[in-house]
This record gives sequence, C-alpha cells and structure tokens, in this order.
Amino acid sequence: MDTSRLLRRAVASAPACAVVWSDAALAHALSSGASRTEVSPLAWTFEWWVVIALLLSLALYIAGYMRLRPRGAQGRATRSMRLASFSAGWLTLVLALVSPLHALSEWLFSAHMLQHELLMLVAAPLLVIGRPLAVWIWAFPTGARAAIAAAVRSRWIRAPWQWLTAPAVAWMLHAAALWCWHAPRFFEAALARPGIHTLQHVSFLGSALLFWWTVFGRPSGAQATGSAHAMLSLFTTMVHTGALGALLTLAPGVWYPSCIETTLALSFDPLQDQQLGGLVMWVPGGLAYLVGGLWVGARLLMRRAQPHIAASVPHEG
Repeated sequence: MDTSRLLRRAVASAPACAVVWSDAALAHALSSGASRTEVSPLAWTFEWWVVIALLLSLALYIAGYMRLRPRGAQGRATRSMRLASFSAGWLTLVLALVSPLHALSEWLFSAHMLQHELLMLVAAPLLVIGRPLAVWIWAFPTGARAAIAAAVRSRWIRAPWQWLTAPAVAWMLHAAALWCWHAPRFFEAALARPGIHTLQHVSFLGSALLFWWTVFGRPSGAQATGSAHAMLSLFTTMVHTGALGALLTLAPGVWYPSCIETTLALSFDPLQDQQLGGLVMWVPGGLAYLVGGLWVGARLLMRRAQPHIAASVPHEG
C-alpha cells in the first residue's frame, strides 16, 4: 500500500479550506506512518489517571448519597433520580474512555465522532442532572464541608463560575471547542500527540458540562427567562453542529489524512468513514438537542400549569 500516494490524493480531492488546514497534518502523516495502529482496535484502555478520576468521582458520589439518604423522606425520589442520572452518565464515560470504543476511535474517524458525541451529548447532560457537586460535598466531614462551602462562596471562585456559566459564555465556549478541534490542523495534532488528544477530550467534556449546566442545572429563579435562554441555546447549537456535520458528510474529499491508513487497514473506505462520522454529528446529535429542547419546554409548561391546578382544587370549609 503506497501511503504517500493515498494521502496526497486525499488532500488533493479535499475542499479548499481543508487543504489549507491540512498542510502540516500531511507532513506529519507522511513521516510518522502507522504509529497509532500499534494498539488493537478492540482493546480496553486503562489510562491510570482516567481510571482514578472515574473511580474517585463514583466513590465520592456514593458516599455523599449515602449520607444524604437518611435525611428525611422529602426529596428522596429526586435524589434517587439524580443518582440514576449520574450513574448513567458515569457509565457513558466508561464506555467512551475505557471500553474498546476508545481504541477503535484511534482507527476510525466515525468511531472517534461517536466517542465525542457520547461525551458531549450523553454523558455531560446526565452528569449535570445528577448534580454531582452538591452530592460530592457531603462525602466530606463536617469541618471540611464548611471550609469547601466558604471557599465556593468566595469571590475568587464565585465570580469566575458565574461568568463561565452565563448562557452566552457557555454557548460560545462549547461552539469554539467544536469548530476549532474539528479544523483539520487541530484534529490532526490531537491524533499525533497524546497530550493534545487529552486536551481535546477535556475541552469537549468541560465545555459540554458548562453548556448543559445552563440548560438543566441553573437555579430556577427566573423560570421563564431561564427556559427561553436554554431553548435558544439548544436550537442554535443544533443548527451550527448540524452544519459542521453536513460539511463533513458532503465534503468531496477526506479532511484528515492521518485517518486514511488506519481506516484502510480495517478495510473501510476513508471518505465513507468520514461521511458516517459526519452523519453521527448531524442526525443523532441534532436529535439530542431537540429532545433537550422538548424537555425544557415540557418543564416550563408543567410549572405554569401547577398554580392553575392548585387554584382549581376545592378547599374544605
């Protein structure tokens, strides 16, 4: 297999913007060859820091939940729902970062896209609904909880948090992470260097957590205004992520030359693999934002209906 010829043909057939973005990536791909193919596409991945972070987050949540559980029956159903949501989000992280999907993402662009969508559209909203910060703090002794609460209320933490979780800021950070990391130059850099690849995943998950916090996690002070912001964020994000997915799906050439050799090694067509990855972002991704918008709208309608239902109930005496 003449890798150099395949890579040059792929870049030559790519759209003009992808050609400009991919110059450095092509040079790296021609020089490094198939270094990523040393790992089996069906191997489990146990990076020590990922495993420790996952286990620690789960242990803290369980400890906090067990301490909160006997504190009265009121709110028990909500706490159970949040436990189920956090558990589902945690298992999604395991699927994306530890299971063979992670190794397969090093070989197939479509698997890479599925991994990213699981992080941003499944794990992130489930974790936000699980309210881990509010549960984790209960895993600590009383004195430590008081110190943590005091630190959180300080302006050094409160001000940056309020800025990061402002709907417009969270929306822009999430959009920037999506578009920048899918530019061929940066995507290829992530494939070539493990440290940059880790930064890519952290920025995807981190920006998604901030984004979904503005949708599901913000305090319910101004309910109508908050719901309007959430639905606007979801709709506009669905539009621009759908546009990126459409560009990947309809592109006449391969955007990421480093994916060609690994894709061919598994007997897949590189362009079709890219099209499948674009469809993953375009269709299921858009559906996830639509479902989120419907949920926000349903919650708003239920809140507005509750006062009318209470007023219509007859009172004795």
